[in-house]
Amino acid sequence: MIGAGLAAAAGGVWTLHRSIPARTALAGVLGGLLMGIGARMAGGCNIGAYLAGIASGSLHGWIWGAMALLGTYAGLKLRPLFGLGNPKPADSVC
Repeated sequence: MIGAGLAAAAGGVWTLHRSIPARTALAGVLGGLLMGIGARMAGGCNIGAYLAGIASGSLHGWIWGAMALLGTYAGLKLRPLFGLGNPKPADSVC
């Protein structure tokens, strides 16, 4: 992480923000909590619960994948409530 921060700073694309809007901070905190709870309930991360689950023929891997898609859909619908925009098809992936 330190290397990524140094590279971003050297490239002139990383700045420290002195004030973060309250809705954006709330979205970050709620998102982090929900991700932690979801990872705990799912039995691990995407590699352990999803990829390894499907590769071993386990039903929970497929369920994990379906729930991840539903969670992504819900997250995209909730972003505007926190003053955050959704990515557009023409946006870069980087």
